[in-house]
Amino acid sequence: MRRSLPALGLSLPLLLGAAACSPGPVGIAVPSPAPEVATACAALISALPDRITEGERRKTDPVSPLTTAYGDPPIELTCGVSPPVGMTEAASQCFEVNGVGWFAQEAPNGVIFTTIGRKLYLEMAVPNAYSPEANVLTDVADPIKTHNPVITPCT
Repeated sequence: MRRSLPALGLSLPLLLGAAACSPGPVGIAVPSPAPEVATACAALISALPDRITEGERRKTDPVSPLTTAYGDPPIELTCGVSPPVGMTEAASQCFEVNGVGWFAQEAPNGVIFTTIGRKLYLEMAVPNAYSPEANVLTDVADPIKTHNPVITPCT
């Protein structure tokens, strides 16, 4: 019995240390879209993959069916946002990745991508750590095409 106690004594600090290092929930502001948009966004967010570029899905704070995050530093996704400023002139700024049109805005710590030409506005904030930031868009293309119909194709 004495031999097992030192082993348990070593395991507990190691487990507590591992738990302390795991990233907590990601704080993301929750939009307030119309009920039909919120319902469609919840379906889209739940259909997103478990991983994006090796980053696993993370909890958000507050918990919302309109938001999710991946990896560390977190890639933040929010559905049901308003069109970003500058999107009205976006026809020439639309670029397509795997059949999904995006509008890109530089941010201090990365790039904010917003779906363009689709029923729902999905925003992805991608930190510079994932450079080139547009590469992460390939991981979400299929669920977006399935759950967010095209209204105007990206040209």
